[in-house]
Amino acid sequence: MASKMKNGHRVNNVVLVHGGFVDGSGWEGVYTLLKKQGYNVAIVQNPTISLNEDVAVTKRAIAAQSGPVILVGHSYGGAVITEAGNDPNVAGLVYVTAFALDRNESVQTMIQSAPPGAPVPPILPPQDGFLLLDRAKFADAFAADVNPEMADFMADSQVPWGIEALSGAVSEPAWKSKPTWYLVSTEDRMIPPDAQRAMANRAGATVVEAKGSHAVYVSQPRAVADVIDQAANA
Repeated sequence: MASKMKNGHRVNNVVLVHGGFVDGSGWEGVYTLLKKQGYNVAIVQNPTISLNEDVAVTKRAIAAQSGPVILVGHSYGGAVITEAGNDPNVAGLVYVTAFALDRNESVQTMIQSAPPGAPVPPILPPQDGFLLLDRAKFADAFAADVNPEMADFMADSQVPWGIEALSGAVSEPAWKSKPTWYLVSTEDRMIPPDAQRAMANRAGATVVEAKGSHAVYVSQPRAVADVIDQAANA
């Protein structure tokens, strides 16, 4: 297997960046698989209050690694890695059903340009500058293939997502200069699969598809870990 290559032939550090409404604990399954394959894995806990702040937190995690890093983002985490990935220690990017934004784009601009007929994420009206998903609709929209008890836990432990994070625009997309991979989740009801494919294509990414929900990183950690392993060995 590629992952059995000598450490000198692969990038051995992986930094995982979560998206909106959740924290880094959802990466546990992916983390466990990567650790078994000998990777050093760091999980960023972004406050998701503003894009600039999340990029700064992610860059601190990158700086804490010894040597090059594969930077992985899920959902809004894609916006974060698109900016933070310009760090010279980042060797490659992996988007997991994530926003691979271009210059001056934000998650908000992408949501507003969603194609007609696309599922509408059940985002509640903002409260004090923060967004949450409707708990009753969370599982169906975000985590349809996750164990129901876990999906309930995710719904009830939501992290409020700052409007400043949603509207934060990318200044320079790292995918223009870094090798990029993209895992498309074909049953996603938060980011339409066709929008994922379009962003992946624009970024020149190596594309892998998995039949999963938006929370594919929770429900199918093996599929996600395999893409990261592929990127690290490229």
